[in-house]
Amino acid sequence: MMSLSAPSYPFTCEKRPASGAGGMVVTNNPIGSAAGMEMLAAGGNAVDAAVAALLALTVVEPMMVGIAGGGVSHIRLADGRHVVIDALSTAGQKMQPDMYRPVSDGPPNYMEVADQRNRRGPSAVSVPGNLHGWCTMHEKYGRLPFSDLVEPAIRLATRGYTVSHYLNGAILEHEADLALDREIAKIMLPDGAPAAVGSRIVMSDYAQSLKLVQAEGAAALHGGALGQALVDSMATGGADAGYLTLNDLTAYTSVERDAIFGSYRGHTIAGPPPPASSGVHVVQMLNLLENYDIAGMGFDSPETIHMIAEVLRVGFEDRRAASGDPDFVDVPVARYTDKKYATECLARLRACGGAAPTNGLHESRDTTHVTVADRDGNVVSATHTINGLFGAKYMVPGTGMIPNNYMLNYDPHPNRAMSIQPGKRVPTSMAPMMVMMDEKPLFALGLPGAVRIFPSAMQAIVNLIDHGMDLQHAVEAPRVWTDGEHLELETAFAHHKPALEAMGHEVKIVKTIGGGMNAIAFAPDGMMTGAACWRADGTVMAQGGGLARPGVRFKI
Repeated sequence: MMSLSAPSYPFTCEKRPASGAGGMVVTNNPIGSAAGMEMLAAGGNAVDAAVAALLALTVVEPMMVGIAGGGVSHIRLADGRHVVIDALSTAGQKMQPDMYRPVSDGPPNYMEVADQRNRRGPSAVSVPGNLHGWCTMHEKYGRLPFSDLVEPAIRLATRGYTVSHYLNGAILEHEADLALDREIAKIMLPDGAPAAVGSRIVMSDYAQSLKLVQAEGAAALHGGALGQALVDSMATGGADAGYLTLNDLTAYTSVERDAIFGSYRGHTIAGPPPPASSGVHVVQMLNLLENYDIAGMGFDSPETIHMIAEVLRVGFEDRRAASGDPDFVDVPVARYTDKKYATECLARLRACGGAAPTNGLHESRDTTHVTVADRDGNVVSATHTINGLFGAKYMVPGTGMIPNNYMLNYDPHPNRAMSIQPGKRVPTSMAPMMVMMDEKPLFALGLPGAVRIFPSAMQAIVNLIDHGMDLQHAVEAPRVWTDGEHLELETAFAHHKPALEAMGHEVKIVKTIGGGMNAIAFAPDGMMTGAACWRADGTVMAQGGGLARPGVRFKI
C-alpha cells in the first residue's frame, strides 16, 4: 500500500505549535502571552486577554509598543459580528502640511526631512490612540474589571523582567539615538552600555504611570496628568519642540469601524478598512490570484513567486493611487474589492518582471501583534505600535512613557494624498486578518513589518488555502515582497534568484520580510492551535482542561 509523504518545503520550522480548547494567546513575547493567559484563567474573555497582553507588552517590548502609540484591533465576537477598533494616531490641530522641510522630492529620501524632525524628538509625536482604543474595546466587549487587566503590566514594570536577544538587538540598533536622552538612557543603557542579554530591566516610573491608568483609564493620558506630562515634555524651546496639545489629547477618540469582507476559493476573508490598507488590498490581491492554479504551480517555484510579485505590484499601484483616512481621501473600497475589477486588472499582470519607480512612501517596520481566542468564540487579532523602534527615541520625564514618532508616516510634502492635515489619521499597512468558512472562524493572524505586513499576511493565507500548509509552516514560510520596484526574497528562496532575474526581476536577498507572525487555527471540534514564527520572540500559550463538573464535591 502506497503511503503519502509530507510536502517538501525549502525550509524547516524552528518553533512548534500548541493546542487547547480552553483558550489561546499568541504574542511576540512569552511574558505578554502569559499576561493574556492570566486573564483567560481568571474568567476573562479574548478582549480582556488581548488588552492585558498589549499592556504587558508596553513593558517588555518597549521598543515596539506603548500607551502613547497607535494601532488597529480586529474583533470577531462570539455572535459572529466583526468589529474593528481604529486606535490609529492622528495629526494635531497645530500640525500643518508645511511643518517640515523635505530634503528630497524623490526616492529614496522622499520621506526624510531636515534634522530628522519627523523621525525623533518631540516634533515627531502625533496624537496617540492605543490607550484610548484598548479602554474602548474593553469597556464595550470585555468582561473583567479594567484594573485587573493592568495588574500584570504593573507587576512587570515594578519587579522587572529579563532582557532577551530581541530587545538587546533593538537597543544596539538605536544606541546612538537613545544615548541622547537621559531618561531613556537610564533604562536602556545602564552604565552607558546597552542592557545586556540576561540582565534585568526595572521601570519604576512607568509602574506609577500604569497605576494611574489603572485608576483613571484612558483619561490619565487623554487630558490627565500623563497627558500634561507628555505635552510639557515637548516644550523644549528649540527647533525640536513638539506640536501636540492637551486639547488634542482630550479630543481624541478611537473609532469603531466595519470590517472589509471578501472571498477566496470558498473562504471568507475579513480585515480592517481604511485607513488600514489590508482589508481592501488583501481581498483585491486574492481576487487576482483566484484566477490561477496557485496550488498547481507549487509553493517552491519561480512561477509562483513571479505571480505573487505581480499581484503585489498591482496592489501597491492602487494603494498609491487611493489610500488613507477615508475622512480625507476617497478610497474606492467597493471597486478595489470587486471580483469584476480583478478581472480588469488581469491585463496589468506581466509575463516578465521589471522594476518601476515608486513614490518612496514608507512606514516603520517596528510593531507588535497579538492573536487571542477564548472558549466562547471571541477572537481578537490586534496590531499596535509606537511606529519606529523606541518611537520618538525619548522618554517623558517621570512617567516612563515612550511617545510615538507617527509623524514619520505622513507625506512631508504639501498637497499630496498622504500630506499632513489636522485630524487626519495616519495610513497603515497593519493586517489583523481572519479567515472563515460557513461563517465559522478558521484562522486569525497578523504581524509587524510596515508596508510588508499585508503582503505577508496575504501570503500566509495562500499558504494555508492553496498550499495546504499546517499553521506552523504557514507562518514560518519564506516570504517575498515588492511594491513594484525591486523584488525581495528571504534566504530560503535565494535559490530562485537566477530564474527570477531571467524573468526580468531585480532581486535582493534579505534576512526577513516583515516581522514575527502569530496565528490561531480553529478546528470544528473546538480545538485551537496557535503558532508563532522565528522572526520574533513569538510564544504560544494554550489552555486545556477547565473547571470542575457542576455539582462535584469532595464527598463520598
